[in-house]
Amino acid sequence: MRYLLDTNVCVDYLTGRYPSVAARLRTLGPAMVCLSSVVVAELRYGADKSAQPRRNHRMLDALTAEISCRAFDSAAAASYGKVRTDLERRGRPIGPNDMLIAAHAMSLGLVLVTNNVREFGRIDRLNLEDWREAPES
Repeated sequence: MRYLLDTNVCVDYLTGRYPSVAARLRTLGPAMVCLSSVVVAELRYGADKSAQPRRNHRMLDALTAEISCRAFDSAAAASYGKVRTDLERRGRPIGPNDMLIAAHAMSLGLVLVTNNVREFGRIDRLNLEDWREAPES
């Protein structure tokens, strides 16, 4: 495993809005990526409040059957404490779930794939990629 997918990347994949995201997932294969339980929780919430919850839950079930979900554990919690403390000390906080997702990726030593690079970029030592953009050759 090498990448942890952010919620917005999963939405891009499920909606087909950005073909580059689906292409990258196909190239890598499901063994190279994972989801955080925090991301799955956000996706479940989004499906529940959507106009078509049953359809969206089916799509999410298919995604989680293909891509493994990693539980937010004590190592991720320790990483979260450091991330949040650092951001607050510098006066540059980000959203609470984003801090959890970033901390989870860091605790696993994974690259976080997101299109929210501006916000996540505030976190020191977090490796980021945006798959909406063409890969460098």
